[in-house]
Amino acid sequence: MLDSDAASPADPSSLDQIHDGLWNDLRPAYNRSMGLTHVSVKVGNPANGRRAEDVRCLVDSGAIYSLVPRTVLRRLGIKPHSTREFVLANGDVIRRRLATATFEYEGRRGDSLVIVGEPGDDPLLGATTLEGFGLVLDPFRRELRPMQLPLKRAHTLARRR
Repeated sequence: MLDSDAASPADPSSLDQIHDGLWNDLRPAYNRSMGLTHVSVKVGNPANGRRAEDVRCLVDSGAIYSLVPRTVLRRLGIKPHSTREFVLANGDVIRRRLATATFEYEGRRGDSLVIVGEPGDDPLLGATTLEGFGLVLDPFRRELRPMQLPLKRAHTLARRR
């Protein structure tokens, strides 16, 4: 039991003294960003395999496309080819350019549409790029894991005829 002169139980210094460092054991979990996973991917120019750059991206399986800053895509010589509208979480509609880039992660490589990021946009690794890699986000371990890729064989239809 705490005496009346002791600091409030919410005070970390009080908890350190009372619980022999229990607060210190919990502090790293408390300060970590919850539910966010970042990975480093190599982004490259599909027309020139020698031009590539590492980009640290937030894995966002709720985003359709990946997003890479315009400055990175320019350095790689990747040019936008189209424009699309996107809806932000607050409901605002914005227009962004799209390009095609090569992504590589842990030996998996493929081309994917990419949003050309403007200043203030954070790099994202979106669902179409993840699916192209055959990867899925494990939200509990906060890591990318291989997914089972279903494939329907045509010979089952031929046997029925």
